[in-house]
Parts: sequence; C-alpha cells; structure tokens
Amino acid sequence: MLVKVIMIGILCWIVLWCIRQYQQPAFSLQIGTQAPEFKLPDAQGAIRNLSDWQGQWLVLYFYPKDDTPGCTREACHFRDDTQQLTALGAQVVGVSVDTVASHADFVKKHRLPFPLLADTTGKVAAAYGALFDLVVFKAARRMTFIIDPQGKVAQVYSQVDPDGHSQMIVEELKKLSAF
Repeated sequence: MLVKVIMIGILCWIVLWCIRQYQQPAFSLQIGTQAPEFKLPDAQGAIRNLSDWQGQWLVLYFYPKDDTPGCTREACHFRDDTQQLTALGAQVVGVSVDTVASHADFVKKHRLPFPLLADTTGKVAAAYGALFDLVVFKAARRMTFIIDPQGKVAQVYSQVDPDGHSQMIVEELKKLSAF
C-alpha cells in the first residue's frame, strides 16, 4: 500500500512538472531585439527564411499540433482575419514541430492562406523560447511574436488563448503601425 501511495505521488509530481514546463517558456525574446533567423520548409516543401518577410510586419505564431481543436481554432481565426492583417501590412506564418506532410493536409483541409513551417527538430521554436521538450516528446508552445519590418521583435504573447487571439493581434498591429 505504501509503495502505491509513493508511486502515485511521484506520478502526480511528474505530471505537474510537465504541465508547468509546458505553460512557461524557458525564456522569452525581449521587445526590441533582433528576431532569430530561420530556414524552414513550408507545407509545399519550399524553404522559407525570416528575411523573406523583411520590410513587412510578421505575425509569427507557434502552435503545438496540426488539426487539434485549439490549434485549428487559432489557425482558422487567423485565416478569417487575413484580410484585416494584410491591410495593416502584416503577414501571418505558423510554426510547429509537425512534418511538411502534416502541414500540407492541415492547410488544405482548412484552406489556410498563409504558410505553415515545419520545425521538426524544434531548433527554431527553441530559439524563440517556444519549445516544450521532454526528450521523448517535443512540441511548440502556443506563443506569438510580432516582428517589425526591420526584423525586430515588437511584441511577444506567451499566454495565448486561441479564441480571439487573432483579433488581439489586429488591434496591436493598429497601434504599432501608427508609429
């Protein structure tokens, strides 16, 4: 009986530790710092770099997994708000540790008009402080970065609610682009 109680206690501690690790990034990029460069394939296999969006506002959002409920809602909200974001001079790019094939299916299924990048090694998510890594399991944390036309971090969202997040980004871009 005592062994069972100890094992349950250890299991609970591990679960709580994992939840805490997932919710809190190891670090976060500071506003005003240069955004880390990346070189990742999109859903069609084309290699995309941060510099591809130089001279434009970039909404770079990290998300855990293609076709999960929260990630689908977040992607579809960005899809639905694309016209507003484009009118503000911004482009949207999603990043997860899923594969190119997974992204291709997700883009097609939900008619996403923006690129999804496959960070299968998690190196880019780690560079942005958005990697959840338990050695045997890896995922991107739900985080969003607004990057200015010069490639600097203009805003960081480390606590993201998929519902309403894209409208929050629209409002923030209105403020940022007014300067």
